[in-house]
Amino acid sequence: MSGVYTEMRIEPYEDSHLDAIKSLSIRAWTPVFDSLEKVMDLDVYRSFYPDWRVSQIHAVEGVCTAADTKVWVAIDSGSILGFVAVKLHHESSMGEIYMVAVDPDYQRQGIGTALMEFALDWMQVAGMSVAMVETGGDPGHAPARCTYEKLGFRLFPVARYFKKLG
Repeated sequence: MSGVYTEMRIEPYEDSHLDAIKSLSIRAWTPVFDSLEKVMDLDVYRSFYPDWRVSQIHAVEGVCTAADTKVWVAIDSGSILGFVAVKLHHESSMGEIYMVAVDPDYQRQGIGTALMEFALDWMQVAGMSVAMVETGGDPGHAPARCTYEKLGFRLFPVARYFKKLG
């Protein structure tokens, strides 16, 4: 990690972090949704994401306040650089990285990897034997896939098809 972040720490989420997390999430996911719009059937894309920013803000709020989700933030000099959310599935001993994002101003500096490693360690201590993360196969998700593969995740091949009706 860059020397700039020698003071970076990962802390449990607090309600006071929500606005910063929502803001960085929208900025972090803009290239992803731009990519999805280009690779998906436009009618299907518009059905799923009539206003992706609004739906993502609601998704982030829901994840950060859900009782079954544990959220941590990466902080340096009082600024939130990123966050990770984890769900545990005890019946299958699987931990799920449910959501992760790094502020675009701080991407490609090891923060996402640090958040992922922190979450994976926490899952293992919690008794999970498998970790899972889901992402897109489009070009906008390529950096995420690179991070996951670097951490030892392997692809589970799935084909999911969509068709707009009517």
